[in-house]
Amino acid sequence: MTLLLNSEKVFPYLADHGLCDSSQQPLSKVEPIPGKNFNLLVTFPGDRKLLVKQERRNREGKTAGEFEQEWRIPQFLAKFPPLDSLRPFLPEVLHFDPDHGIIVFNYLQDYRDLADFYLKENTFPTTIASEMGTILATIHSTTFDQEDYGQFFGDNSPNQVDNLTRKFARIGPEVFGLVPADGLKFFALYQRYDSLGEAMAELGQSFTPRCLTHNDLKLNNVLVKQSSNILRLIDWERSSWGDPAFDLGTAIASYLQIWLSSLVISKSLKIEESLRLATIPLELIQPSIAAMTQAYMSTFGKIHQLPPDFLPRVVQFAGFALIGQIQGMIQYQKSFGNTGIAMLQVAKTLLCHPQRSMATIFGPTAATELTQTLERD
Repeated sequence: MTLLLNSEKVFPYLADHGLCDSSQQPLSKVEPIPGKNFNLLVTFPGDRKLLVKQERRNREGKTAGEFEQEWRIPQFLAKFPPLDSLRPFLPEVLHFDPDHGIIVFNYLQDYRDLADFYLKENTFPTTIASEMGTILATIHSTTFDQEDYGQFFGDNSPNQVDNLTRKFARIGPEVFGLVPADGLKFFALYQRYDSLGEAMAELGQSFTPRCLTHNDLKLNNVLVKQSSNILRLIDWERSSWGDPAFDLGTAIASYLQIWLSSLVISKSLKIEESLRLATIPLELIQPSIAAMTQAYMSTFGKIHQLPPDFLPRVVQFAGFALIGQIQGMIQYQKSFGNTGIAMLQVAKTLLCHPQRSMATIFGPTAATELTQTLERD
């Protein structure tokens, strides 16, 4: 793996591209930031900070090109001035170098990611969730069904559900050499449930690109400003012209993951008991999920243009996102234990029985109110 930048080379690089004065180097510092890419945090005199991200290369010296899609977002805003109102919700991208896989951001100080906030504070203010729903709906509704906006992103809108469903349908003997033993349990369970594969296929067929979507709306891709409810959505590397229900469902799945990650796992406990005995019960998360969804629907002025099955599809996309998280566990952690089995059970219920699952996800009262909101609009 070759990298253009390191702690010594980053200052000359930034100076050459007009992002700093080389004379500041003696009074500045560089810190590596953990992540899937090679990240450097550069702090200048006066506490100005830049985040320099460099994409890792494979053995052939090529990158995956994910930063190109991130760079499309500031290009998108620049091309269409009416979208300037979205800038406060997005990262501040200053520079992109496609030849070397380097992208530079203004570092957002006094922010922390929302997953870290929830984990360490162990509190789930509905005001934060409401703000998240409002921001997401603002981005979706502002770009919704605008043909020229959609043309900017082209015809290559990824259908994540269809892609994964086809991948699972092609599982063959080669999987034994690619997946750890625990991971094989997942594929065995997935293929055992015909209804799950059918629900995934139907969801993929219903995928309808209509607006700008983030496509990776995990809670650690949401930054919250300290002592306020100001939020920003970061890491737009997977963004595209996509289905708004996918983003909202992915965000809901990330909240559900807080509950599922706190399960009490034991061989002596059935999955249903583990779900009920979670140290962070679902009832503690439900108000935030409901508040986010209600704020989304209240803010989305064109909600009446969405299909009547919008909410059930959101629930199904939440189930799909949980399956994606299981895939991540198998790929990176090389494991699929009882927690993964519980996640799969929840995902299956959401995908196969979305109407029935709404009361479980949002709470019975909130589920009724959300359904009535969509019907009134």
